[in-house]
Amino acid sequence: MKKLLFSLSLLLGFSTLCFSQNQYDEPLATKLGADELGMKKYVMAFLLRGDRISEYSAEQRQEIQAGHMANIGKMAEMGKLVLAGPFFGNEDLRGIYIFDVQSIEEAKALTETDPAIKAGVLKMDLKEWYGSAALLMVNELHEKIAKKSF
Repeated sequence: MKKLLFSLSLLLGFSTLCFSQNQYDEPLATKLGADELGMKKYVMAFLLRGDRISEYSAEQRQEIQAGHMANIGKMAEMGKLVLAGPFFGNEDLRGIYIFDVQSIEEAKALTETDPAIKAGVLKMDLKEWYGSAALLMVNELHEKIAKKSF
């Protein structure tokens, strides 16, 4: 009888542990636009070195970069830009954007507001991407761990 009670309590404890690990939050999933797998569609932009970069002085490129960074902030505040960042190194692949938009056309319209794109210092390659809807929470979490802002 002791073995049966021990086995039953062990099984009950294991079952409770299994159920407690799946803490599905339906309101959060709905707010983030998650599908049944907790995923959603985004548009990813690969930022590439533009063809006209050599046409600008170092000072002009600094001004363009400042406008580029300001535009990143604006798109993030609009809730359209989920994630952005540069790649290490000095190769043609410069960075990425991940947009929370419904179409490549909408992402293209946003990238065309970037001073670096307008100047030909950067160009974009846009792709639809399927990723975790939780990615929409990264900026909120980032604010909690960053000592300085850009």
